[in-house]
Amino acid sequence: MRYILGIETSCDETAAAVLEGRRVCASIVASQVDLHAQWGGVVPEAAARQHVERLNPILQQALDEAGVGWTDIDGIAVTNRPGLVGALVVGLAAAKALAFALNRPYVGVHHLEGHLYSAFLETPDAPIPFPHLALIVSGGHTELVLARGHGDYLLLGQTLDDAVGEAFDKTARLLRLGYPGGPQIDQRARLGDPTAFRFPRAKVEGWNFSYSGLKTAVRREVERLEADDALDEATVNHLCAAFQQAALEPLIHHALDAAHALGVDTLTVVGGVAANSALQAQMRAACQQAGLTLFIPPPRYCTDNAAMIALAGYFRLRAGQCDDYDLDAYANAPLAHRQSDTSTAPNA
Repeated sequence: MRYILGIETSCDETAAAVLEGRRVCASIVASQVDLHAQWGGVVPEAAARQHVERLNPILQQALDEAGVGWTDIDGIAVTNRPGLVGALVVGLAAAKALAFALNRPYVGVHHLEGHLYSAFLETPDAPIPFPHLALIVSGGHTELVLARGHGDYLLLGQTLDDAVGEAFDKTARLLRLGYPGGPQIDQRARLGDPTAFRFPRAKVEGWNFSYSGLKTAVRREVERLEADDALDEATVNHLCAAFQQAALEPLIHHALDAAHALGVDTLTVVGGVAANSALQAQMRAACQQAGLTLFIPPPRYCTDNAAMIALAGYFRLRAGQCDDYDLDAYANAPLAHRQSDTSTAPNA
């Protein structure tokens, strides 16, 4: 199993990648952010249409950059869950067609499993450390997962309401900072004082997270400031800094607390929010103090990409796993179950 083709179309990035073993030969991502910015969020039907238009050229571009032809591909990995079903179907249909035409095995990959492996894309010659703890932070997910081995995951905690990335986007929309909101808040927060406002840190059971109360607190503060005509640029910067600090502190605390409780010495932070500069700096400092090894992907692998899907698929294909042509796309699917569930077999 030498060359793996990865396909990712779960949301608003059309992506293809080629891996030689674990080494990334090409990773192409065509973002739709400019298209969806006019609506302030992803429109599913528009995303699916863009995937249809862009996928074939992106696939060819990935092969050209890798310097391989179609017949050199030994296996195909494609995201089939979770995500926007209309978007997922585009990539899944392409993977099935290629698998049939080339007579190659293909495998469906859980999108979050791809993010788990994104932390190790830049260390292809080093073994992946198991067990390790993974903090998955994105627009749709906030989860703390124990990775015990390839395909063997245990859910330790998750958001009880909004994902942290969703909280960033909605706060940015409230402050009229544009879409996507995460990078805007990160940039403005560097100019602000995180102690200028005191926003709540949710107290929830175990290693779970909650962001609905934080969003409400920010909204009420913004409404008060607008009523007093006091929402100037400097105040927006302070609001961004205070919100960001309140959002990040539970992530860092829960991750380190879980690592200590479980005796795990390796932590990864993955997903779109992992690109946040404050999260990276504070997590690195906390891990260094706690004696933990930390892996965070570079920004190009934090956001959705096909290289991470190809790497997850590589291990599945190498283990002899492959899917039939009746494989479907699913909007929702858990990556892992809690230990207290009746079945702890990973759905990945």
